[in-house]
Amino acid sequence: MPPLTASEKSSLMRERLPEVRNLARECRLCPHDCRKDRLAGETGVCNIPYGPVVSSANLHRGEEPPITGYRGSGTIFMTGCNLRCLYCQNFPISQLRHGGAMSPEQLAVRMLDLQDRGAHNINFVTPTPQAAAIFESLLIAIEQGLEIPIVYNTSGFDSVEILRLWDGIIDIYLPDIKYSCEETARKISNAPGYPEANRLALKEMHRQTGALELDSDGVAIKGLIIRHLALPGDLSGTEASLRFIAEELSRETTISLMSLNFPAHKAHKHPQLHRKLRKAEYDRAVGLLERFGLENGWIQPYEEVEDDPQEGGC
Repeated sequence: MPPLTASEKSSLMRERLPEVRNLARECRLCPHDCRKDRLAGETGVCNIPYGPVVSSANLHRGEEPPITGYRGSGTIFMTGCNLRCLYCQNFPISQLRHGGAMSPEQLAVRMLDLQDRGAHNINFVTPTPQAAAIFESLLIAIEQGLEIPIVYNTSGFDSVEILRLWDGIIDIYLPDIKYSCEETARKISNAPGYPEANRLALKEMHRQTGALELDSDGVAIKGLIIRHLALPGDLSGTEASLRFIAEELSRETTISLMSLNFPAHKAHKHPQLHRKLRKAEYDRAVGLLERFGLENGWIQPYEEVEDDPQEGGC
């Protein structure tokens, strides 16, 4: 099914906006299920007001090739996060909450400016805590001429309730599949219930968009790309995550398999996260892609690091 036109999106969003705002009024935007009245200024685990609160909005060339394209992705880094990952490389934005508040109209102007500058898409990074405010801002932008695809770039800890309201609006989902182990998710990301909630979210995203679709220039126009970061000591539970994708989504799913570039934020205090991923660990993850028949996507060039004694994962 082809993407909706701007007019069709606008009509659908106007119909759904009251329900979106109700999810924020008794916040159920993510599996933390805080039930705080975000419209009244209350905050939950994410500690972010209703929004929008934005760290930056610029053309970005550091995403996967079909997202970056040849002109760049119109990347909007939303302030705050509903996770507390010990190793987060964007922690000044996600956890220290660097950024500034703006009105929905001001955020819409930013989107239109990025479109005018040639962005292939509007790419919302960490949208989940501010999904309702983004929805409101995006509606304004679409009614003022925004036509490029919308990317939902998320940790994957999203409620199916809000994702269903994005159906037909989001063109490209770019979620993480971080963990297959409940205990690990809770201890290093403060995300109890992550594995189950994440898998339900991925199934909903896949239902909406299906496999990745590209235009004649190789730029993404619709579909799903799943990111998986292989962590030291297999804290990420890579085998179970990739098996889930292959067996319960599709072997055609596009995967971006990443390695941890450096131990960031509080990782140096953790007995396994304090070091870089070993080449043998990353090679094993790459081998699992082949084992499960996941042939679409990318792996990162690996920089050799000194080996350490083996550690156990989850």
